[in-house]
Amino acid sequence: MKISRLKKSHKILQYFATNFNYREPYQVLIDATFCQAALQNKIIIEEQLKKYFQTQIKLLTTQCIILEAESLGAPLTGATKIVKKFHVHKCGHEGKPVTAAECIKSMTKDSRYIVATQDRTLQDRLRKVPGRCLLYLHKATPVLEEPSNASKKYVSKKSKDLLPAKIGEKIDHMKQTQGLKSSTGKEETSKKKHKGPKNPNPLSCKKSKKQKVQTTQSVHKNDKNTKLNLNAKSKTLMKPKRKRIKIPNHVKEIVKK
Repeated sequence: MKISRLKKSHKILQYFATNFNYREPYQVLIDATFCQAALQNKIIIEEQLKKYFQTQIKLLTTQCIILEAESLGAPLTGATKIVKKFHVHKCGHEGKPVTAAECIKSMTKDSRYIVATQDRTLQDRLRKVPGRCLLYLHKATPVLEEPSNASKKYVSKKSKDLLPAKIGEKIDHMKQTQGLKSSTGKEETSKKKHKGPKNPNPLSCKKSKKQKVQTTQSVHKNDKNTKLNLNAKSKTLMKPKRKRIKIPNHVKEIVKK
């Protein structure tokens, strides 16, 4: 059997287990039409279904199904022998048998059965009821039918009804874990410190063109002032040079005399 087919069957079973409480061992309710198809395709039902499901299953039938197969006579002799091998489950119609279709419908009202049938009319009826899981044979291959539209609508409606309550419970749980809500159910109001507005980061602020021009002018002015101050200081620090006076020679002679 292909792995993809096995994964698909497990996915469908998980869907019905999650949303409609199907549990292991899965109970497969088999009628005579399914046994007749298995006989024509020369397959052994128990072995084939165990390979297909690869989980615990229990094959069941009812007294009403057996009696109907026997009443049809020779065409279903082989199917009657096969269906008698399965465990006969009490259906509540003992002493007052009904048709196999009516018996299966009444059996699936409260309990969770995987209905194995080739009866198209019965399949159509069961598809209209949410939570009904169908199994049929495609030639020699068992096929677990995907959830019907009625089942999908029921699940979507149920999930929408439960969604607000679940969200509220999760929010309350998160508040309790984070200490925002007390065990009594009252929310604890924590005082927050209000901080004043912060000044912008001067590095992130761009200077305007006017400011740039003013800054450059002020830099030039400062440079000129510094130069003047340095010149003045240098003048004060420098010593005045002594001037030499030349004495004429005739004056020198007079002084010597």
